[in-house]
Amino acid sequence: MAMKNLKSGERRARENVTADDFDPEMVKPSVAHLQTLDDPDDGESEEEKAKIDRQLLWKLDMHLIPWLSLLYLASFLDRTNIGNAKLEGLQQALRMTDSQYNASLTLFFLSYSIFEPLTNVLLKRTRPRIFIPTIIIIWGICMTTMGLVHNFAGLMAARWFLGLAEAGLFPGVSYFLSCWYKRSEFGIRMAIFFSAAALAGSFGGLLAAAIAKMNGIGGKDGWAWIFILEGLATVVIGVFSFWLVYDFPDQATFLSDVERDRVIRRLALDQQSGVAHEHTWNSSYLWASLTDSKTWLGAVIYMGADGALYAFSLFVPSIIKELLGYTSTRAQLLSVPPYAAAAILTVSIGYIADRTSQRGLCNIFVSVLGIIGFSMLLGTDSAGVKYAGVFLGALGIYPCIANTISWVSNNVEGVYKRGVTLGIMIGWGNLNGMVSSNIYRSADAPNFYPGHGTVLAYLTLFLFGGSIIQYCLLRRENRKRQRGERDHRIRGLTAEEIEQLGDQRPDFLYTT
Repeated sequence: MAMKNLKSGERRARENVTADDFDPEMVKPSVAHLQTLDDPDDGESEEEKAKIDRQLLWKLDMHLIPWLSLLYLASFLDRTNIGNAKLEGLQQALRMTDSQYNASLTLFFLSYSIFEPLTNVLLKRTRPRIFIPTIIIIWGICMTTMGLVHNFAGLMAARWFLGLAEAGLFPGVSYFLSCWYKRSEFGIRMAIFFSAAALAGSFGGLLAAAIAKMNGIGGKDGWAWIFILEGLATVVIGVFSFWLVYDFPDQATFLSDVERDRVIRRLALDQQSGVAHEHTWNSSYLWASLTDSKTWLGAVIYMGADGALYAFSLFVPSIIKELLGYTSTRAQLLSVPPYAAAAILTVSIGYIADRTSQRGLCNIFVSVLGIIGFSMLLGTDSAGVKYAGVFLGALGIYPCIANTISWVSNNVEGVYKRGVTLGIMIGWGNLNGMVSSNIYRSADAPNFYPGHGTVLAYLTLFLFGGSIIQYCLLRRENRKRQRGERDHRIRGLTAEEIEQLGDQRPDFLYTT
């Protein structure tokens, strides 16, 4: 049997030990195929092995992270630039009411959320280097057509297909990266990837302010050029992605045979898998995800962060304009600093969470910043204090998105189950974008009490409260496993059957 259990007496002696104090050497990796994997560095000293591992990680980072981050920057820019376009006259040009404008935001999230849970299965059944570039080109075309519409109906059609095409990127890349890195390495990579969303908000304001100067060129308004140019740029990025997006570790062409073996072995030692053909799909993986409480509590936590995120990113230019009474160009530019600060904190939290394995505590403490920020927006009439509240709002929202994805991914084992869980969680979180699209109304300017209040509730009840509950439940479950209270799950099972238990194995300790 590939798994070596702790003796019951040893577990009972350690019953007060937390997951963070638990010695992983006390439990052998229980991946059944680990014994069949050759160690390409057998015979090397520990120092040399560590050097080889660092070089391998650097190679992975350079090939995977920069381009995928650029893809998400394009994705987030394309879904939120409608807020910048509104400042440049989109609503008036298409003769839309406030309700119709909000409906165009809502429709995106409807198609986005419906198709999101399915995309990780499609990604797994096809190939990342085909699936990801294809959806990028499709949404780039949809974005370009948004600059060519002449009425509300045309905008609605373009937004529907934009949401459908974009649905596969964020859950797909989140899942894809989790198949490459160990649990203690995933958070910082996910944070760097997601910081592109904050950079998109920062860069989007600058870009929109510049593109709007093209007003009248070619008979198109400035808002139309925002969509057209950013859409065409996305199409170009999609074409290049056929060469710059890679497949899963066992198929990646930028690695040598020895390097592929190293990646797969280090994941197996971390009780994970990055092998594309590890299992064939069957409905048991879907059922395992649907019956796991971590899936639904993770969805609640992500809902708290994501609902707040979309409200913030879609309306912050309008909020700043109403708050300070500035022109649209100056409001676009003043939206840049909060996003830049959020990007820095997102990466910092990813680094801290990886080093401490305290993803739950990071969520809890960071969300407090957002709660304070939106409390400031609600509780004062001072423009300066409200602008500071916008800063704290960004700082309290953006880091929690990447950290929550990493937290859930760390605690779900099995490539298909992890993919389904991330799809459900992210899909549900993005479904709340439909709420976010309708809580900031022009009639509520300049204080926007209903909008700020709703975001505050999301941050307090779902993000902050949900993180506390998840943190406590995971710690309690780890203690039970350390005491041997879950050993009955593996009695009479073969090594392969134990492996298929995934995160339900008694030796699998959750990241808290």
